[in-house]
Amino acid sequence: MAVAGCTAIMCATALLAFTGPWADGGPPTGSGDLPVLARANGVDLGVAVAVDPLLGDGGYRDVVGGHYTSVTAENTMKWDHVQPERGVFDWSGPDAMVDFAEAHGMNARGHTLLWHNQQPEWLSRGEWTSAELRGVLREHMEALMGRYQGRIGAWDVINEPFEDGEPFLRENLWHQVLGEDYIAEALRMAHEVDPGARLYINEFNIEGGGAKTDALYALAADLLDRGVPLHGIGFQGHFVHGQVPGNLAETMNRFTDLGLEVTVTELDVRIAEPVSEQAVRDQREEFRHVVAACLEVPDCRGVTVWGVSDAHSWIPEWFPGYDAATPFDEDYSPKPALWGMVDALSREPSGRSAGRTPRGRRRERTPAP
Repeated sequence: MAVAGCTAIMCATALLAFTGPWADGGPPTGSGDLPVLARANGVDLGVAVAVDPLLGDGGYRDVVGGHYTSVTAENTMKWDHVQPERGVFDWSGPDAMVDFAEAHGMNARGHTLLWHNQQPEWLSRGEWTSAELRGVLREHMEALMGRYQGRIGAWDVINEPFEDGEPFLRENLWHQVLGEDYIAEALRMAHEVDPGARLYINEFNIEGGGAKTDALYALAADLLDRGVPLHGIGFQGHFVHGQVPGNLAETMNRFTDLGLEVTVTELDVRIAEPVSEQAVRDQREEFRHVVAACLEVPDCRGVTVWGVSDAHSWIPEWFPGYDAATPFDEDYSPKPALWGMVDALSREPSGRSAGRTPRGRRRERTPAP
């Protein structure tokens, strides 16, 4: 179904007419047109994709192309995939993702340029001087960002710069060799390579506030005060069922008050095994809440789900004893979580467009609490 030029409320009406009645509060019989609803609200609804199923699995491709407006590279743009040997680049995966996005009228997000994980051995075990590592980083950015300049609109330049549970910068390769100001250096370098791209710091466990959130806020404020080209903060959103923070919109607003945009970049909600039917039903409200929180924040650019289906989710491997974290089950059937996102997008927020700040303009900062 496609409903061109409709408002969110009109789209929702058309969606319900298309999908049929909801029996006993359950999902409708069809999946409707989520991209229309997302675009009517002025946000992206994205999904992280893997290359092999994107190329070879028709059901996977149908979910991606039929329900989302943007794609993020789940792994294929990370260092160990795209530059397994120094100066040897594998463009097959990134090309496939970006080509798919363009063929389906979708946006593409780059992930990620600096991270402490998934580094090839030649990089992680190298003995680098600061000048040498800067050269390596520039080579990588010029190759990767340069290849997709004008085709990828936003990049997670810095991924997870803080310690997992602490408000301190992580002692990663970049910090150890380049020093504490490596983040500013990398952002400036990325901006030089692609001046039109939106540049993000992407972090987890910041969604509900706390010391780590405060530390990231202080870092972002300092970077902006120094004129560093930082445009947004990515709130990853890897949640546990029953623990999705109620103050997500408030926390995002702290950063947009700095003049930044925000995005929920890696949303999933994992459920403890054995996964009950009630937990899956309750998960609907959690996905609704996250999308609704984004809609409450004028400078929230969208929400990206991390993983196309439960069969392709990273959760069971990385969090043993948890599963069912995405809006589609292992057979690509929609779960109540999908309809939670429909719920949120079907309610057009008042004043959203009026509340946007033009890109590049700084707001007066609200002091950190």
